Amino acid sequence: MTRRATHRVNGQRGVGLIEVLVAVLVMAIGLLGIAALQATALRNSQGSLERSQAVLNSYTMLDSMRVNVSAARAGAYDMEMTCESPSLLRPAHVPAQRLVVVDRHSWINQIKTQLASGCGGIACTAVAGIEARDCRVTIRWDDSRATGGSDTQEMTTVARL
Repeated sequence: MTRRATHRVNGQRGVGLIEVLVAVLVMAIGLLGIAALQATALRNSQGSLERSQAVLNSYTMLDSMRVNVSAARAGAYDMEMTCESPSLLRPAHVPAQRLVVVDRHSWINQIKTQLASGCGGIACTAVAGIEARDCRVTIRWDDSRATGGSDTQEMTTVARL
């Protein structure tokens, strides 16, 4: 008869339930942190997109004013800060004035499409000694969703026409 040698193993044979639970808890906290960072990044990228859209919209209006510079210098494009697009129901008979009405209407509609809470205003002032005018195109929108964002953001572009 042979005797089997029994070896006693003093080491641990497996992972205990407590160790598994601690590892799962650490991993869950890490994943929650990553999800919070992702949500913050999305909110801030939306704010950045809205600022870019505001810049593009202001350049769009300034380019429209450059096309019809005589009307812009006459103050035809001037309008108070508004969130409602001007009516197209009574188009002007003079082509330059009709272009102003269409430009302003299209511009406010574009702002409303790209910046849901967006509003726009235009103010041109005379420059002493020359025919040109300094025109300020202002766009205002709500940026409260972004981290540290305020209820009202405003971007103004000034150009001499």
